[in-house]
Amino acid sequence: MKTALVWFRRDLRLTDNTALHHALRDAESIVPVFTFDPKILKLPDVGSRRVAYLLACLDSLDKNLRHLGGRLILRAGDPVDVLRRLAKESGAEAVYWNKDYEPFALKRDAAVAAMCRSEGLVAHDFHDQCLQPPGEVLKQDGTPYTVFTPFSRVWKEKPVAAPLARPLSVRVPEKIPSDPLPTLESLGHKLDIILPAAGERAAGDALKAFMKEAVGRYKSCRDLPAVEGTSRMSPHLRFGTISPRTILASAGEARAKHRGSAAEVDVYVNELIWRDFYKHILHHFPHVEKGSFRKEYDAIEWPNDKGLFAAWCEGRTGYPIVDAAMRQLNQTGWMHNRLRMITASFLTKDLLVDWKWGERYFMKQLLDGDLAANNGGWQWAAGTGTDAQPYFRIFNPSSQTAKFDPKEEFIRKYVPEVDRPSYARPVVVHSEQRNRALALYKAAR
Repeated sequence: MKTALVWFRRDLRLTDNTALHHALRDAESIVPVFTFDPKILKLPDVGSRRVAYLLACLDSLDKNLRHLGGRLILRAGDPVDVLRRLAKESGAEAVYWNKDYEPFALKRDAAVAAMCRSEGLVAHDFHDQCLQPPGEVLKQDGTPYTVFTPFSRVWKEKPVAAPLARPLSVRVPEKIPSDPLPTLESLGHKLDIILPAAGERAAGDALKAFMKEAVGRYKSCRDLPAVEGTSRMSPHLRFGTISPRTILASAGEARAKHRGSAAEVDVYVNELIWRDFYKHILHHFPHVEKGSFRKEYDAIEWPNDKGLFAAWCEGRTGYPIVDAAMRQLNQTGWMHNRLRMITASFLTKDLLVDWKWGERYFMKQLLDGDLAANNGGWQWAAGTGTDAQPYFRIFNPSSQTAKFDPKEEFIRKYVPEVDRPSYARPVVVHSEQRNRALALYKAAR
């Protein structure tokens, strides 16, 4: 084959990129392309932070391609139209891409595949986003798992492919024009935080630092928000500037090197399995995108007090651990995982606000906003999802603080006025709201 298009989406890297690897193997030259789809850019949960981070990742990808002799072609428009035109411009015979499992993406990719058939192009799509793709981890009767523990048990029995090597060179036809990389403002957004480092090199550096300094104490420190005990790989996984296979392989090396820390590393690997699990749930049960996994909980009559929701969003509930967590999110675009559970439980079980309100707010603010992970986490906290302990698990903010931020180091970083009279009074009484929450859920059941 002379020329192939390689359609980049959530895989903005050169190392261990399955579609890119196969295209470079099969074609003499490739056209690496990214499309700015106006349908996606106009979605209500597409926040300025993720758009800014996307632009930084694309700039990095283009520089990496140029280092190998290629370049990234940028186009705006419906991917079906963009790829059709680009195939004609370049004389491409095939289109290569890595699969995405979100409902919107599945429809879009089916439309692109149909276009390829009508235009005489060969469509090649590959599993790349998960360590075990949807359909690979099933019960004996062929149905999907809906509980994590048995899912993880079967998941661990299956082999995971080793990471693919970084290509040594990339050949791109010279006369294919590209749009300039747009500015954030031209896309209708403004940035309100300082972005962390983006791109493939930043992802690799972050992974090396974590494996060297923190993975050996991950189990011990991962729930302590005042400690740098987590990997911070989630934005890189969200945009695909690193592959989950690369992370898993690095964890395996760390486990072999420090056998005394094997249990700590295994807990980290479990988080990668959780990532797969929620992607499988979204793929097999797409109704979770718009409602509860356990459909009976769609009947909950949430009070949805807008004033309480605003206090939660702005970090002024009078509950220090909740306020500190929300301020971390608002100021940085990231939130510690333990705090995501605490704040989600508080919104739903204390403030009695629909979990979908919180899910949308997180998606708007998070750099690592991912439909499957965000939805799965919120439904876990709300008790409407796959978890075996549903509605009656209610986090107490005070006991969570005593356990995970006992010296209030994290709290004082983001809520310095916590001991002053000016600090907000609690907007609700936890013990009273707990009883109200239980009554709401029981009524729906």
